Amino acid sequence: MDNHDLPPHAIAPINPLPPVVWMLVLPMIALEIAFSLGEAHLIGGAQAIGWRTAAIEAYGVFPEYWRQNAAIGRYSPEVLWRFATYSFIHYSATQAVFAVVILLAMGKFVGEIFRAWAVAAVFFAGAIVGGLVFASFVARQPLFGAYPGVYGLIGAFTFLLWVRLAGTGTNQFRAFSLIGALLFFQLVFGLLFGGGFEWVADLSGFATGFLLSFVVSPGGFARVRDRIRQR
Repeated sequence: MDNHDLPPHAIAPINPLPPVVWMLVLPMIALEIAFSLGEAHLIGGAQAIGWRTAAIEAYGVFPEYWRQNAAIGRYSPEVLWRFATYSFIHYSATQAVFAVVILLAMGKFVGEIFRAWAVAAVFFAGAIVGGLVFASFVARQPLFGAYPGVYGLIGAFTFLLWVRLAGTGTNQFRAFSLIGALLFFQLVFGLLFGGGFEWVADLSGFATGFLLSFVVSPGGFARVRDRIRQR
């Protein structure tokens, strides 16, 4: 029996998440559970308390390390993979929870329109470009966490809103209200509690996701507009 055979009240009101979204969030969840249990001395013994720090050192983006290697033209896999792997490691459970929640929300919406490979491409392109901009031009502190990739998906989400508004004749700049609100709250939070320049990586990830959507969306601008009108 499938959903077509069920009475209306028995059909789930929320569509399941695209598998590609689970492929992105499950490693984050698994790592955070391991780090948190290790820090609570529940698994791994005495050395488990350092698992998070060791993972950041092995897979995070360190601007000075990147600049030194780029200056001598050393682009080994150990140097380059950090721009993808840093997305799966967070400095705290709180950061991980917020990142996963936003990723699930944005991934669901974008994944209902984009193909699975396009969702993954937007996430990793946002992470890679955001990491490269951050490491090359901005700061010295390490970068880790899913937010630049998540902001890439927010860029794709904004693209879809922008297309929808174009189809209805509404002011398309309204599509950018979400990113404006997020950056405003990020600025206020940074002023109140202190913060670095991670917003540069986030904004770069957003711009990458928005622009890449013109290429990876199904059929480009016109077909995305027609598909959204049918929803």
